Amino acid sequence: MREYSVPVLADVPASASLPDTVFKRAEQEPGAVVMRRKTDAGWPVVTASEFRDQVVEVAKGLIAAGIEHGDRVALMSRTRYEWTLADYAIWSVGAVTVPIYETSSVEQVRWILSDSDAKAAFVELDTHEETVREAAPELKTVWRIDATPATGDVADSAVDERRARVVSSDLATIVYTSGTTGRPKGCRITHDNLLFTALNVLRGPLEPLFGFKDPAALLFLPLAHIFARMIQVVLIEAGAIMAHTPNMKNVAPDLQDFKPTFLLGVPRVFEKVYNSAEQKAIAGGKGKIFARAVDVAVAWSRGESSGGAPLGLRLQRAVFDRLVYSKLRAATGGRLSAAVSGGSALGERLDHFFKGVGIEVFEGYGLTETSAPCTVNMPGANKIGTVGKPLPGVTLRIADDGEVLAKSRNVFDGYWKNDAATAEVIDSDGWFHTGDVGELDADGYLRITGRKKEILVTAAGKNVAPGPLEDALRAHPLISQAMIVGDGRPFVAALITLDPEAMPAGASVSELRSDPKVRAEIQAAVDRANLSVSKAEQIKKFAILDADITEDSGHLTPTLKVKRGVVMRDFAKEIDELYGGH
Repeated sequence: MREYSVPVLADVPASASLPDTVFKRAEQEPGAVVMRRKTDAGWPVVTASEFRDQVVEVAKGLIAAGIEHGDRVALMSRTRYEWTLADYAIWSVGAVTVPIYETSSVEQVRWILSDSDAKAAFVELDTHEETVREAAPELKTVWRIDATPATGDVADSAVDERRARVVSSDLATIVYTSGTTGRPKGCRITHDNLLFTALNVLRGPLEPLFGFKDPAALLFLPLAHIFARMIQVVLIEAGAIMAHTPNMKNVAPDLQDFKPTFLLGVPRVFEKVYNSAEQKAIAGGKGKIFARAVDVAVAWSRGESSGGAPLGLRLQRAVFDRLVYSKLRAATGGRLSAAVSGGSALGERLDHFFKGVGIEVFEGYGLTETSAPCTVNMPGANKIGTVGKPLPGVTLRIADDGEVLAKSRNVFDGYWKNDAATAEVIDSDGWFHTGDVGELDADGYLRITGRKKEILVTAAGKNVAPGPLEDALRAHPLISQAMIVGDGRPFVAALITLDPEAMPAGASVSELRSDPKVRAEIQAAVDRANLSVSKAEQIKKFAILDADITEDSGHLTPTLKVKRGVVMRDFAKEIDELYGGH
């Protein structure tokens, strides 16, 4: 059993709450730029006093509608300025935000609204309102997120009085898990959970990211997810400039326009950036130059990580910096030098590639139950291949069976109305059982090696962690998704889907999945993935599915995690065929 902890750097007073910083900054620096809102005319600024005043107006509308301290208010919207505005208004009156993914089905929305006993809801689009109305016809108060609720004769002082009652131990939000293994559970997360995590991130590992002039970040991940939500709080606490974009397809042009200094994303975002750059180079007849530039970036980064790259490699990198890397940085706005990645493993080669390009990616690890991060790599101490050290105030332990356990004030308050589920994950000594399997090295860096419930056991009794193999496969530009199978089977196999963006114009999946050149490319990707595991864990066969698996198809969660049970059910025939029809 190995254990590692990092001392607390920042405490949270019992009287503190999340809206405090919004109101204090408006008093102390009323003209400071805190956000920029995307409009047809560009990115006009929002000052600290303007944001505070808008929070007060929405909060007055909540009070006028009868929202009391502790009431739950649902929020179903894409990532946009008004999401953050509504969130802080809800907190300012002591109410509890219940985020709902904007892609959720009627049944999912019905469960969340019913289980949380939501008293009102904000929605963005007509489709969202229709979904909420169908899911909960008894819910009378449904507001559009871009319209301030009627404030009646509520005075500003009423908001001050309500905000003064909010303390750090109060519930701030109920965030429902993605439901990959059953009905979503609501995680009770307090003001203290979020503030403690944010302040210790800012005074600890990620402090250098805010040392730039006018530090800024563009949020494009769903704010219904705890990762983006925590970054929202970090940006407010840091006084950094925040902007939002609701459509992932617009991220590339928005990055160029907004010019962030750092970025947050999930591995698939960084894989897409790499694959898009590679495809563009190949289409322009510069595929070999790009491939060489990639090799040099990776080799340089590996050299720097082990004591310093040799002179020849540094010179090659300087050449490719002018030819390739500078153009990649320019595509992100030209100010970006760092990014934070979470959700799953990025893969060492991509990590090294981005570092070599000049955009260092810091991988972290956490869960909804830990208010997002438990660990993160940091500037000057980025150990690629790991998810970093524990945050200040976090203690990690590796149990005898390899499970990662955590103890900290960032650990959630338990599952909403589900004491039995809470008891299953928080033991009598206060340790939260993550369900992930990992290793802690002597310096305290954590490496995640698998998920307890996702460990496959072949017919020969060999335990196989699917995650590393799947991550390696998804790094290939032709591959969109990959899922390892083999539980109770004689060998390990893989289900693979092709990335529609990588297909030639006019080509169909049905044509390409049987094309000898495509299959050879996929086989090469399988062979490379197999190099990282023992012979018994290697992929022996693969099947290319006739369509991509997506959130719309019901096979991915909104955070792009594969719903393994659903995929196993829907593609049972393809899986059986891999094993001779048995």
